This record gives sequence, structure tokens and C-alpha cells, in this order.
Amino acid sequence: MPGEALPHLPGRIALVHDWFTPRSVGGAEQVVAAIDDHLATRGIRPDLAALVDGESGRPGSRWQGRRILTSPIQALPWGTSHVQQYLPLLPLAIEQIDLSDYPLVISSSHLVAKGVLTAPDQLHISYVHTPVRYAWDQMHAYLRRSALVRRGFGSLIRWQLHALRQWDQLSAQRVDHLLANSRFTARRIQQFWGREAQVLHPPVQVERFRWDLPRSDVYLCVCRLVPYKRVDVVVEAFNRLGLPLLVVGDGPERPALERLAGPSVQILGRCPQDQVERLMGTCRAFVYAGLEDFGIAPVEAMAAGAPVIALGRGGLLDSVRCAAAGVSAPTGVLFSEQTPAAVAEAVRWFEERRLWQELAPESLRLWAERFRPEAFASRFETLVDRLWLAHRKACAVAASDPGGLPELGRCD
Repeated sequence: MPGEALPHLPGRIALVHDWFTPRSVGGAEQVVAAIDDHLATRGIRPDLAALVDGESGRPGSRWQGRRILTSPIQALPWGTSHVQQYLPLLPLAIEQIDLSDYPLVISSSHLVAKGVLTAPDQLHISYVHTPVRYAWDQMHAYLRRSALVRRGFGSLIRWQLHALRQWDQLSAQRVDHLLANSRFTARRIQQFWGREAQVLHPPVQVERFRWDLPRSDVYLCVCRLVPYKRVDVVVEAFNRLGLPLLVVGDGPERPALERLAGPSVQILGRCPQDQVERLMGTCRAFVYAGLEDFGIAPVEAMAAGAPVIALGRGGLLDSVRCAAAGVSAPTGVLFSEQTPAAVAEAVRWFEERRLWQELAPESLRLWAERFRPEAFASRFETLVDRLWLAHRKACAVAASDPGGLPELGRCD
């Protein structure tokens, strides 16, 4: 049970993340915090490791005062604030972090964290948020939007992404066990890395939200305003519909979205957390057009009692139950394409059937409860305990008869 001191986990555990910086606070960081919290209930305070550390010395940071091992990127100009500008160096950099003193290494990886080096008598479990999107299936979309490509560096960028793909696939083979945040991510891991991964949905702070507030007729979209979120198709759909839409978030796409927005659409920019929670708790529905690996924001919306109208692909298929599919206890409506026409059609269908009256907020909250942090911690504990025990048994057998188990190759 979570909270019990189970002595078989080692006292020295390394918890690796791609980077710790105040500029990056999202679902991946929530997973790291949840793992750290769970290990604390076991009496273990892991040492942290990352490409860069911009948090341990920052007053008020969750990670203030923690030991964080870093890579050579930490010493480079603007390394902690703009770590991604050193993309070609990141695979090499993550391999320079010495974790040889840690029997158990747990990584949270959306770029290179899974690539830390470990020995056969160490156990490395990696929680994968996504194989690198812009190096694999979203490469061509990334290149079409790249400013460097427009400036004539297209061939160089393509070569760098080719090299990153090679390292990404190779480094994935070194991990002992892979966990994926959704079935979609698990399929991508199988496709790109040829590895099996167990699905463990990330924790969602559902208790932050109220589901019992009076609801308005306003639709809501909350996300970072970056190209792959495709907020542009949501805005264009509501321009056509003439229905009220609030867009919360900031990012490089904001100026273009402000120019695109018609009279029924407001781009609010970044809002305080309590305001976002209230908007989710009072909106008619939450609209989302991004292709997500999991998608925490739609689950947060359901925790706030809001139906979700979203793209029916990717990780959202693990969390949103489509009313149009005739499933029991539906939680929203899914559309099939990232186009304004598809979004508009789904919203019209939602309006015509007055589905906000059928999809009871209390039922949506009940569904979202299955993603709460306690559920994550319980499943994580079960997986890690089982993998660690199996690892120690395999290592003990190999030590007693090193020639008897040639098929293992490593202690997993």
C-alpha cells in the first residue's frame, strides 16, 4: 500500500528529467513531482539529475535546496534558460551525467533523459511522455514551420534530426523497462523503437477543480499557443459559428491568433490558475484540437464538470468517451480531422442536441477521478516494486551462476 515503508527499494535512487527550469512547467513536471512525492512516502528522497538546473537555487521552487546533478550544458551561455538551443549537443550531454552510484534510476523523458548511461547491475525504468515528436512522425510539419529552414538551413536541420533519430532509437534499447503515458505513446514507442511499453496514465490534480458551479454558454480552449496545438482551427471554427469562445494561454502563435480572431472570440493570454479553474468550472464545453500524447488539460476540464469537444486521435482516446459513438457514460464529442469544418460540425452537433444538459458535471468529475494522483501512485508502486524485485533476483542468479543465463544479457 502507498505510504508503507517497503524496505526492498534501494535507499539511493536517481530521478532524471530532461531539464528543471521555471520556463517549463507542464504534465512532464507533474509526473516528476508525483514520483518524488511517492518515493518520499517510502522514506526515500531521490537525487535529481537533468541537463540543466534552474530550480534548486530559486526561492519558492518546489526543488529549492535539492541536489540536482547536471550536464555540461549547465555551464554554457543561456544554458538554463534556453537549453533547447543546444539540441545537437543534448544526446552527448545527457550521457555525461554519472549515475553509477545509484542501483535504481527512474527517468521522466520527452527528449533525452532516457539516454543516461547505466550498468547491467543497475535498473533503469523510463517513463516516456513521447518519442521526440519533431524527429519522427511530426518532422515534416516541424520543418514547414521552422524559421531556420526559411533562412536556408533546411539541409542542416534535416541532417541533425536524422542523427537525433538514430540516437533516440539506440538509446531506447539501453533502458530496462519503458512506461508510456498512453496507449498512443506506447504504439509510437513500438513503431519507432521496437520496444514494448506498459501504459501508466499520468497524475491529474482533479481536486483543484469544482464541478458544481453554474455554467455559462461560453466555450473554452486552454493550452500553450504553439503550432502543433492547432488553436487556429478552433478559432476559425468559432468565427464561422459565431459562438462565444475564450482562449487562455500564451506562446509564439498568439499574435497570429489575435489577428485571426473574430468578434465572438477573445484571446485572454496567460491567466492566473484560479481564474483558469473557474473558467473550466463554468464553461459550456472545453474545445481542443491538438494531437496529444495524453492531454492533461481535457481531463482537468472533465474534473471541472465540462464536456470535452476534441480531436479523436492520440492520447485523448484514453480519456474522452465520445457521445456520438454510443458508449455508456460519455464525456464529450470527438471529431476526426484538424480542420475548422470538423470542429464546427462537432460543436453544431453538440449544440443541436443540447448535450451540455445530458452530460452531467458530476458524472464527468467521477470519470476524471480515475486519473487522480493516488491512482498513479498506486499503479507506479506496483510496477516499480515488481520490476525491482525481478531485477534483484536475476542479478542474484547471475552472480551465483554467471555462465548459466546467457540469454539475459542484462539484469532485467
